[in-house]
Amino acid sequence: MTEAVGAALRRAAERIGVPWARTDAELLMAHALGVSRQAMLLSHMQAPVPPGFAALLARRLDHEPVAYILGDAEFYGRTFAVSPAVLIPRGDSESVIAAALAAAPQARSVLDCGTGSGILLLTALAELPAARGTGIDRSTAALEIAVTNAAALGLEDRARLLCADWTEPGWSDALGRFDLILANPPYVEADAALDPSVRGREPDGALFAGPDGLADYRVLVPQIPALLAPGGVAVIEIGASQAAAVAAIAAAAGLSAQVHRDLGGRDRAVEMRPISSS
Repeated sequence: MTEAVGAALRRAAERIGVPWARTDAELLMAHALGVSRQAMLLSHMQAPVPPGFAALLARRLDHEPVAYILGDAEFYGRTFAVSPAVLIPRGDSESVIAAALAAAPQARSVLDCGTGSGILLLTALAELPAARGTGIDRSTAALEIAVTNAAALGLEDRARLLCADWTEPGWSDALGRFDLILANPPYVEADAALDPSVRGREPDGALFAGPDGLADYRVLVPQIPALLAPGGVAVIEIGASQAAAVAAIAAAAGLSAQVHRDLGGRDRAVEMRPISSS
């Protein structure tokens, strides 16, 4: 007897064995069925399991992230293409956008440092229709994904995407100054305990930042004052235990630091302004 979707989902979630396993199984099954997750839950639970589900589940059991299997992920109500060249968007990062929009609601120029798939830059531009922006990344493969997302969102005319590395001298010489600077730099400690679907799957260069996870803040944050337009603000994502350390780096660079929390109550973003204008 052919197994039904509902029973297969229960069995797949048990095999995946992580707290979010049921969600993973549902997303993969809906993809195999060619319907939305909601439509599957409402109308397809007694349908036979489609032939393609087994291969998708095998990839997940090999620790491949669902977003890479499907090729996209949701962020701030929009769908973004992703690949193993970029970090997978996480809901925690939405607090960076919320803080940025509150801090700079009239921003006309946006810089995203380490744009990856473009989620921060493109979301900001979508929410700030009068703004134009620049996203930089040292990975050309990541920039290809960002270009794809800009086109899909109809933002290619307002988003400039450039290959640049903030650790290299002169990287910002021709960029100008910005009302809003965004960044989700690498901030994971090199020896951090990570799920196998993260370590070895998502790009190391976008995750790890030295023994204490602060190496990139030490390089990037001191450069922020020279990149801000008068009255400008930067909003930078941090790890949940890094607020005090990043605030100290900001203070040494002449920047104030206001910490914002994510929906889970964890420190997640630091809003920075030049102390003389705050």
